[in-house]
Amino acid sequence: MKDYSLIMRSTNIYEIDAYLKNAHPDDPKRIILKPRLIKLLKEYIKTAHPADQRVVDFQEKLALLRSKPSTKISFEEMGEIIKQKQIAKYKEELEAKSQNIGQQGAVAQNSATLSSTVKTTASALLDTDEQEEFLMLMSVSPMEHKNKTVQILNSLFDNDPNGKESIVMIENKSDCNMIMRIEGVGNTRYRLAVPSKEESAIVVQKGSYLFSSKVCGAEYASQKTLQKPIMVSLNNPGQ
Repeated sequence: MKDYSLIMRSTNIYEIDAYLKNAHPDDPKRIILKPRLIKLLKEYIKTAHPADQRVVDFQEKLALLRSKPSTKISFEEMGEIIKQKQIAKYKEELEAKSQNIGQQGAVAQNSATLSSTVKTTASALLDTDEQEEFLMLMSVSPMEHKNKTVQILNSLFDNDPNGKESIVMIENKSDCNMIMRIEGVGNTRYRLAVPSKEESAIVVQKGSYLFSSKVCGAEYASQKTLQKPIMVSLNNPGQ
């Protein structure tokens, strides 16, 4: 049996991880060691070399540590039918938004629509900081929206397996607004605001990422390696 008498002083990722795996669920040391392990893992990933083979393993450990059983996640590959559906949607959206570029009324209309969306959904479940961040991410100009849509369309049409980018689509089936955080090695980070009962997409560099979010107050975290387009669907906690 391994001697864990000095575990409270340890800063070794593998030692703390091994202890937490074997410790009793009510062990009071967990209160200190679990946050310490999360911090150590995040620091390692941030400074790791992109080719470091341990990064994916550590991202998976982070996902397990941060996940709660109350959040259900269904992970689906984006098939050809979904792809064509999204191409049609974004083409229509791009055409509509292009007509509003340069018009001051478009920005005001977007703000009014956003305000209505926030009021009619359970956005109160977002804390103050997250709600402000959500509003900031949603408040984009018509030109910014057009540029993002063009980027997404280019990614959807790009079938080059050697391409450096991949599209991620988040489907929010829950009753709450949410922010999906996508964190890779170093300072590679993305944020995507997704209103309740809607879906949104983002183009990211291919690689390994930790996906995390709060869904109606419940924590969601999952490690994913992106090499092709994917779709992630999130529902209300417990569903």
